[in-house]
Amino acid sequence: MSTEKDFYQVYEVFSKRTYKADLQYQFSLLAPNEEMAFAMAQENFMRREPVVDIWVVKRENVRKLQEDERDSLQRLDNKDYRTAKGYGYLKKKWREYEQGMLDEKEILSWGDDK
Repeated sequence: MSTEKDFYQVYEVFSKRTYKADLQYQFSLLAPNEEMAFAMAQENFMRREPVVDIWVVKRENVRKLQEDERDSLQRLDNKDYRTAKGYGYLKKKWREYEQGMLDEKEILSWGDDK
């Protein structure tokens, strides 16, 4: 015998405001099937805000990392060169290099062409 608990399933709804925007989580809803969940999500957004895309996913199909899998996300300590902050010192180094090329002795030597 099917109960009401078995009849409804939980769906997660995501949306995009523009084609270039990131997908954002919006809310969960209860529905008997995928088609009804999509129709409910679409109806909800048509009344609230303009969107270009809606994703409806059954909650049991959304997978998150397990605790032992999270270790794979740790970054190595010697990878600063891969981030923008790893290049922050270059502007200072370049300025020092340029200033070092045109020191006082070199500039004064330009006038000795007599």
